[in-house]
Amino acid sequence: MSSFSSTLKQFFSPKDMSVGSPAVRIAEFAIPMLIGNIAQQLYNTVDTIVVGKYVGDGAIAAVGGAAPVLNLMLALMIGLSTGVGILVSQYFGARDREMLSTTIGNCITLTALGSAIIMAIGTVITTPLLKALDTPEGDIFRWSRDYLLVCFIGIVGTFYYNILSGVLRGMGDSISALGFLLISASLNIVLDLLFVAVFGLEVFGVALATVISQAISAICCYIKMLHMREVFDIKLKYFKLTAVAKETLRLGVPSGLTQAIFSFAMLAVQRLTNSFGDAVMAANVVVMRVDGFAMMPNFSFGQAMTMYTGQNVGAKKYDRLKSGTIQGTVMAVSVSAFFLGLILLFGHQLMGLFTDTEALIEMSFGMMCILAAGYVAMGVTQSLAGVMRGAGDTMTPMWISLFTTVILRVPLAYLLAALTKTDVLPMGDYRCIPISLLVSWIVGMLVHVAAFLSGRWKKHLLDY
Repeated sequence: MSSFSSTLKQFFSPKDMSVGSPAVRIAEFAIPMLIGNIAQQLYNTVDTIVVGKYVGDGAIAAVGGAAPVLNLMLALMIGLSTGVGILVSQYFGARDREMLSTTIGNCITLTALGSAIIMAIGTVITTPLLKALDTPEGDIFRWSRDYLLVCFIGIVGTFYYNILSGVLRGMGDSISALGFLLISASLNIVLDLLFVAVFGLEVFGVALATVISQAISAICCYIKMLHMREVFDIKLKYFKLTAVAKETLRLGVPSGLTQAIFSFAMLAVQRLTNSFGDAVMAANVVVMRVDGFAMMPNFSFGQAMTMYTGQNVGAKKYDRLKSGTIQGTVMAVSVSAFFLGLILLFGHQLMGLFTDTEALIEMSFGMMCILAAGYVAMGVTQSLAGVMRGAGDTMTPMWISLFTTVILRVPLAYLLAALTKTDVLPMGDYRCIPISLLVSWIVGMLVHVAAFLSGRWKKHLLDY
């Protein structure tokens, strides 16, 4: 019995990624994270399915139209999570208990401050921002506003789950974060059906279910951390902001800005999408929900590469970076291609989960087919960007994202729309939206490969 208990404890303990086979260590981390990311994607997906089935296609458009606004406000969380993850992985790899404890304590304080700021700003700008995006008046506008207000008011749970699960992953423990997320995702499904199908709360209900579920995930992560005293300490003295907070922001702000830039670009494209009407809006939301699952392998292996690189940099085992990069990228591309094959094979059935409208299903599947090749390209992009971030170079991926999303994708989408305007299509061809995204992904991959091969990111290794 003691042997089983010991094995179970080791399974849910931090993992040292600076020893052993790189492929095995990356897979041990990435696979639970992949499952966890899929579960987290279920939050928005189930929201969309429930409102689509019980409220209507207009509600699908409302939930999807609100997403770019919410993502913009969550940019700060992305930055903090990235910065904390990098420092935690490096201090854990270096076995520096004091700095690890300080980093974790500082991140808890920064998260509280960030939550208060986003809650205040988000609730104020929701209505004027939706108007600026030309969100259709009536039910769609009301539903979008309700969804955003609930999410912003309950933002503290979302913030803390993402930050604290990032801390656990930084120490190589992606299993615990997965377990908590699976519990939360299951609860979210139950609450979605209860609030919408039973109580008739419409879009307000799915937002409330998401907020409650993520808050429970955050509480579970914190309880887990309280039982990890063999690795670090949680004491009040570590909650006082120090130079570590500044270093966290230095590493995290570029990632946060990258997310903000991406969200601004999405807002600009969302305005174009809205101009095509309710049907295209709803189809785009369905595609983005399926897209979330197609992207999961890329994001999971990208995060795994960041943690792998960070731990090996902390342990000063630089010789493991090359082999880890090659093996991690190959796995990312292979898993992504497998997922993509499933999505294309069962595409019509997947789209049918969201709506019973046949024209909407066909439109969504056509857009998904256009994006197909881009997912493999993103596997390379995310892996190489993860290595650069783990080594401390968060600026290069930021500049590349700035170029591909703002300078390339947004103007290209509007240009293609303008070039395809006809008497039959007065606003242009809606397929300009996925085509512009595909082009930006492929160009982004090429630029990331060039930046990685240049080796300039390695100069950041000298800082550790």
